[in-house]
Amino acid sequence: MNIIIEDVVRQAAPGLKVIAIEADVVNTETSDELWGLMTRAADDMAAVMELADINKRPAIRATREAYKALGKEPNRYRPSAEALCRRILKGMGLYRIDALVDLINLVSVQSGYSIGGFDADKIEGDCLALGVGREGEPFDAIGRGQLNIAGMPVYRDAMGGIGTPTSDNERTKLTSATRRLLMCVNMYGEEMPVADTVSLITGLIERFVSATNITIKYISA
Repeated sequence: MNIIIEDVVRQAAPGLKVIAIEADVVNTETSDELWGLMTRAADDMAAVMELADINKRPAIRATREAYKALGKEPNRYRPSAEALCRRILKGMGLYRIDALVDLINLVSVQSGYSIGGFDADKIEGDCLALGVGREGEPFDAIGRGQLNIAGMPVYRDAMGGIGTPTSDNERTKLTSATRRLLMCVNMYGEEMPVADTVSLITGLIERFVSATNITIKYISA
């Protein structure tokens, strides 16, 4: 999968790096072992961080700054990493969904990066363009219906938007039937180093979803 960063995003977020990871996978229910890793990560964060500290994390702060530069209010449309951390620190817990979704959430909590997780077989065409959402552009966000993505970074395939840092689209979402994974790690500002992030992800997908044929691409603004 080729990924192109459009000029409007390059200008708003000149430090952006994207790690695109593809792999053949076998999605399963979330094991107790994986959920234990998530629980420990949540407990570790809660032990050292207050609610007011979340948007000061380097990765989250940089994502919010990109939203503002593109004309989106991040307090109304929070990046997913920020939303996950807020749920944890407010004592609301996280949903246990499936192995792919939950390991992505685990990486997001630990790294601060908002991560797109897509069923690669549902993507139309062989290229994604990262641009900015337009007024009135339809986007069927997972579990929340139509999302106003105007002024928000958005990945588009040949049919339209499939992912933003706030939510991915129902059309290309990960399910129990997913056999080819595409993860896009959106590094608007570096928190966890690139090499450590890749190592964490590859270890998790090999361990919990039997990943094979892994390919990794690095794209910079």
